[in-house]
Amino acid sequence: MSASEALTATSAGTEDNVAAVAPRRVSITRGYRFELVKLVSQWRIRLLVLACWIAPGLFVAAVGQQSTLPSDTLFGRWMHATGWAGPLVILGFSGTWALPLLTSVVAGDVFAAEDRLGTWRHLLVAVRSPRRIFVAKALASLTIIALLVIGLAASSSVGGLLSEGNHPLVGLDDHLLTPSHAATDVFLAWACVLAPTLALAAIGLLGSVALGKSPMGLLLPVLVALAMQLAQMLPLPVAVRLSLPGYAFIAWNGLFASPAQLDPLLIGIAVSLVWAVTATALAYLLFLRRDFTNSTHDGSGRRAIAAGLLPLAALLGVTVAVVGVATPASSTGSGITRPKVEASLATAFAHLYRMQTEELNRPAVTEAQLLTTATCNKGDNDVPDEGSGNDWRCVVAWHIPGVQVTGSAIYQLDVTSDGRYVADGDGPKEVNGYFVVHTHQGDAPNPLWQFDGNVDLLHSTPKG
Repeated sequence: MSASEALTATSAGTEDNVAAVAPRRVSITRGYRFELVKLVSQWRIRLLVLACWIAPGLFVAAVGQQSTLPSDTLFGRWMHATGWAGPLVILGFSGTWALPLLTSVVAGDVFAAEDRLGTWRHLLVAVRSPRRIFVAKALASLTIIALLVIGLAASSSVGGLLSEGNHPLVGLDDHLLTPSHAATDVFLAWACVLAPTLALAAIGLLGSVALGKSPMGLLLPVLVALAMQLAQMLPLPVAVRLSLPGYAFIAWNGLFASPAQLDPLLIGIAVSLVWAVTATALAYLLFLRRDFTNSTHDGSGRRAIAAGLLPLAALLGVTVAVVGVATPASSTGSGITRPKVEASLATAFAHLYRMQTEELNRPAVTEAQLLTTATCNKGDNDVPDEGSGNDWRCVVAWHIPGVQVTGSAIYQLDVTSDGRYVADGDGPKEVNGYFVVHTHQGDAPNPLWQFDGNVDLLHSTPKG
């Protein structure tokens, strides 16, 4: 063998040895475990997990010992009656404040933390795949968020059941749900808000990738959630309202109506999932195109607008158009009309009248025998009888078998833009005034005095 041939053989053998010992890319499973350990090792994440698994239960139990209730919160007025009202009160608060903050702290910081610490090069050398880094970080952050949501639901449910017991729950149209039915609906309600939570988490991932060390990336889910809350307070068309990714934070209350108002909830979940997938895909593409050799990278405002804000704005326009086509009868206007308000109020009054009759030990009566009707008007005669406002005035009429005189009661209604309303009794006092009745769980206010209701925004005609 010649010297050149020997040298060639030696070089080939050396290359084979190098290839044999070359490090392999870290698997997604190992990367996921590594990122999960990194998140759990942070003191603020541990504190959040601890708070979500303890604080809601303590709050619900503490409220159960108070004489006053958060009656301005949906289901808050029933917290003394059943343990299943507590997790729904916590759910309403979580959708407004807690979940946006939690997604900001977890998903909004999962990529930005590497920018602050300057550890991207070390991570890339260890994992050797930007794609696997993104997937591992996204899955780890979603795992922590899911753990926080489960903690909120489990803690508030346990606290409510221990303090008030497993009793029937009064639904949104004031029909009575059995304990098993209430438990199922509470579980489904918490499961449904996972969709908008994922949408906010995906927006947090996008902000964390696009804006780097900028604090705006951390605050992005909170700002988006605040903007959606402000939009829900405006008299927007129904199609626009349903097209916001956070509408499922509100639409879960349709589960507690009879029949259940599922169409707005399903649309809200679908829109939230579309937003979650789109924002995650945008974050993924931005992450793969990033120049990791620049140690001073601090995000690009122009790039964030071009690759983040504009596509999401276009997505909002597309979802508005799609929802408008899918619900042509209700896509325009507020969705709150006089026939809907009258039908909802009459149904709720009939349910609660039966409850009051039982609590006052009067002869039982069925809703069919009551023949309850309602007549409503909004404001002056010059104002159309539609839309939200606190100037709805209604007169409810009902008939008691064997009594010739038709009963009537007056209510003032405060209807919000999302269709929820609070009915406040305005006489006669012996029917819908304030007085205490005796129930199996203790003394409680007259159920016909003040109660909550909901108008189905999507249906052009009221349901019978």
